[in-house]
Amino acid sequence: MELVLRNVKLLGGQPADIVIRDGITERIAPAGQGKGSQYVDGTGLYASSGWIDLHVHADPELEPYGDEIDEIGIRQGVTTIVDAGSCGADRIGRLFVNAGRAQTRVLAFLNISRIGLLRTDELSSLEWIEEAKIGEAVRQYADFIVGLKARISRSVVKEQGLEPLRLARRFADTYGLPLMVHIGSGPPAIDEVLHLLQKKDIVTHFLNGKANNVFGADGKPLQALLDAIDRGVHLDVGHGTASFSFQAAELARQAGIKPHTISTDIYRGNRLNGPVYGMSDTLTKFLLLGYPLEEVIAMATSNAAAWLGRPELGRIRAGEPANLTLFAVENGVKKLTDSEGEERTADRYIEAKGVVVNGSFIAC
Repeated sequence: MELVLRNVKLLGGQPADIVIRDGITERIAPAGQGKGSQYVDGTGLYASSGWIDLHVHADPELEPYGDEIDEIGIRQGVTTIVDAGSCGADRIGRLFVNAGRAQTRVLAFLNISRIGLLRTDELSSLEWIEEAKIGEAVRQYADFIVGLKARISRSVVKEQGLEPLRLARRFADTYGLPLMVHIGSGPPAIDEVLHLLQKKDIVTHFLNGKANNVFGADGKPLQALLDAIDRGVHLDVGHGTASFSFQAAELARQAGIKPHTISTDIYRGNRLNGPVYGMSDTLTKFLLLGYPLEEVIAMATSNAAAWLGRPELGRIRAGEPANLTLFAVENGVKKLTDSEGEERTADRYIEAKGVVVNGSFIAC
């Protein structure tokens, strides 16, 4: 079967037809010249490589942090999701099996606590952090696990302080994997957390509005943040219910500090009730903040693909599997709310319209 996305806009390029045969991008033709057996009219729509959400919670059995894979994947215009530590060694096999049944591509960070998010204080007991189980899971699911996850905030670690992160650092070094570290309310203090992060580690929720954040009382970025950036630490949004502030995002922009990746930290509650709702709204917030459309989309495509070491997921190229998101940039009023309850109004907004995965077009 030949599928043609007709007259789509390519970021930084001219309108084109994308011709897909048996799931492979066959060619990118001038608009109106693509021939096939099935057509999707993309007039007025942009086509990008498939959106990648580097921070989601995709185990439907978990509460509050869980959801159905395709509800937070392809139905949001996202073709690749990375579960951010919902599962530790006890449950990672279940997530792997569920991922195989979904249309959305799924990868995962392994929670260093074997119980994962069965509890929301999963790092409050060191008995739940078992290196042998971590090592076994990493070996068994080597192509699925992209890193280790440690949620380092007061409500999670309780009296353990920095010890879970020190253990996570040791495990990451042992198994040659990066860390994704959640930051939130202290203690531990944010500068102590950042000090333990190395090149390619991810600090997620870095634009949260909590007291223990990456900006000082003067609004300037902490030296610990600047040092971490110099070491190659990756900055991820991880919006979530409580972890994105318009004010913090503006301080970062004023300081010339850009997110490397925009992710949602989406799960059932904040998908249905906000303030996240989905990737489209999250991307729109950065459009509202003044980032160019090309940069915003790169933060959810090529930047994320580069971090994953899978650049093919972040480009549209003849001869490679077709992995695409179609979206519109609409003119109109859109109310957007951050995690602090601050509401702002956008006069244009991004809206996912469909994806191409496994050779088929699926409307959002």
